Amino acid sequence: MNFKSIPKLELFSFLFSMPFIVVVAHLFMFENSIWYDSRLWLYSFPLVFVLGFIVWLIRLRYNQYLERIYPQVQQSFERILRKFISLLIICLVATFLPITLYGYFHLFDYDYEIAHFWKCFACVFFIYLTFETLFEADFILSRLKETAIEKETLRQLAINQEFDTLKSQVNPHFLFNCFNTLSSLITVDKQRAGQFLDELSKVYRYLLRNNEEGMSTVENEVKFIHSYFRLLQTRHGEAVKMNLQIDRQYYSYLIPSLTLQLLVENVVKHNSLSKNKPLVIDIFSTRGKQLVVNNNIQHRTVKVSSNGVGLENIRNKYNLLNQPGFQILSDNKNFTVVLPLIWKSHTIHS
Repeated sequence: MNFKSIPKLELFSFLFSMPFIVVVAHLFMFENSIWYDSRLWLYSFPLVFVLGFIVWLIRLRYNQYLERIYPQVQQSFERILRKFISLLIICLVATFLPITLYGYFHLFDYDYEIAHFWKCFACVFFIYLTFETLFEADFILSRLKETAIEKETLRQLAINQEFDTLKSQVNPHFLFNCFNTLSSLITVDKQRAGQFLDELSKVYRYLLRNNEEGMSTVENEVKFIHSYFRLLQTRHGEAVKMNLQIDRQYYSYLIPSLTLQLLVENVVKHNSLSKNKPLVIDIFSTRGKQLVVNNNIQHRTVKVSSNGVGLENIRNKYNLLNQPGFQILSDNKNFTVVLPLIWKSHTIHS
């Protein structure tokens, strides 16, 4: 027997209830004799206490067995029914045997009476029933808590897995478009292609470092978009312009990593660019703790095929973060995306 495995609540309940049961049972059986018969205190009390401990231990192990085979909250009826039946049987046997033996052998001059049996049984049964109810309630609450924790853990694992999937979509998407740009430059201007490759290596190192985190500060995203915009200018020159007006008080806020790069890339992909009619991208902050990415619409003569990965990727990340406020607005002249800024405590791991 490993007594360390006995729950403290069960042990304390026994140590509290058993002396009371011993005294009350002796009062029913011996009445006033317990106050002057020293034999009862020296021998009968310890004997009944030991018998009670054995009975309590059997009941405890059986209850633990039931909790192992019926561990779910949905199985409470089966578990409680079996506990109740076993408690009834154990209390009947535990009361009947000592009183019968005491009466048969006239131990400590005891004379058996059926009324003594029913009084002792009622005392033992209702005390144990009270504690059993408390133990079962504690068990159910513990299982509910564990189930809630398990569900939350599984939910977080699923969210993290989905979030990682969304992050992994960024690198191939970005790299594929950059290689297309590099391929075009090689046939047109090898010197500019070399410059583009140098910038690409710097940007991609930054991309790998920041995309691992999933979230990035506004300050880091601004630094990165500057580097990325230099890639665009290497290819397009003055055909694309970018204006940034972001209040520095928002630099410590977070947005999903590479969000600005995805939006700028999306703008360039779907609009025509020329020196006479440059594509202008404005990125600015608002007092509502938002970043706004706006561009003038200049439809291409040949429509570019799109699977919507960029914008949908960003929307899904904000949904996974339970962060409302992401908006896509469009009219005949402008295309605007509103990004809610996230304070550090409201991340996917909070």
